[in-house]
Amino acid sequence: MKVLLTNGSPHRKGCTHRALCEVSEALNENGIDTDMFWIGNHPLGGCIGCKACKERNQCAFEDSVNDFLKIAGDYDGFVFGTPVHWGAASGAMTSFLDRAFYADRNGGGNRFFLKPAAAVISARRAGTTATWDQINKYFGLLQMPIITSRYWNIVHGTTPEEVEKDLEGLQTMRFLGNHMAFYLKCKEMGETLGIPRPKQETVTFTNFIRE
Repeated sequence: MKVLLTNGSPHRKGCTHRALCEVSEALNENGIDTDMFWIGNHPLGGCIGCKACKERNQCAFEDSVNDFLKIAGDYDGFVFGTPVHWGAASGAMTSFLDRAFYADRNGGGNRFFLKPAAAVISARRAGTTATWDQINKYFGLLQMPIITSRYWNIVHGTTPEEVEKDLEGLQTMRFLGNHMAFYLKCKEMGETLGIPRPKQETVTFTNFIRE
């Protein structure tokens, strides 16, 4: 089993990376392999609603979103990390998730169905819980079980060295890694025992506007 940890910070080895490394180490100690994916620091545009993904099963724009989608299906779980920018996830991370998740859902990729996911948030001071709520909404829409820790999945600091001093934050990351490992092993055991996946119905779409 393996988990992909995605770094949504423009700084490849910054505070968000430090938090993700703590989660990764906990997963590794539980026998779960991990890889790190950085979305990069080049501008990432948002979804333009062209719906080309319905035919392509990936985004119309060739950047780190498609790099991610090409490998996402090979992983059993996901952790998405982002810094707080203006009380929310970074603009790049928001665009990344908008496009990656919409392209998968609209294109029928099924890369994320019932795979556990978690959000990791890094900030100097505030905006962490609002950002955590924001990222978790993506998981809910793609039927991904949300993995939690013993506290909200956040670390504080303006540099990786300051994050090192957030002992509770780093401990929260270790709890998160341990919990995800436990869930993955339970899921694997259930599949080994032949427990079937939940029945999927044809989705019924309704609009709020009526003729």
